Amino acid sequence: MSIFRFNKRYFLASIFLFLIELFIALFVHDRIIRPYIGDVLVVILMYCFFKSFFKISSLKLVCMVFLFSCFIEMLQYFKFVHQLGLQHSKLAKTILGSAFEWNDILAYFIGALLILAFEYVKSSFLVKNKNS
Repeated sequence: MSIFRFNKRYFLASIFLFLIELFIALFVHDRIIRPYIGDVLVVILMYCFFKSFFKISSLKLVCMVFLFSCFIEMLQYFKFVHQLGLQHSKLAKTILGSAFEWNDILAYFIGALLILAFEYVKSSFLVKNKNS
């Protein structure tokens, strides 16, 4: 049994979420949507992207994406962008971030919970329709 498979719906969702993230990064400069909603969405984006190509349980993937997000946040705590000498790169600061914040980890957690809630509702709906 292969863990690789292509899922068109998750792939299209990841493209859609990427475009939303791009729009937020380029045009939204506020205190709520860009820093927090963007962080919630980036977790969902990564989940959808990896779910596009890998057959893996939702819980495992959500945990992996959440831990990866927290790892990137910890890199921000240690000023990783500065250590790489990329502090003047807008792209590097956008992708890797430049400032550690506990609220970001909370946003990642909320994104993970939203994914789990969505997957639970989706699987309940599929089971309900299968039994009908």
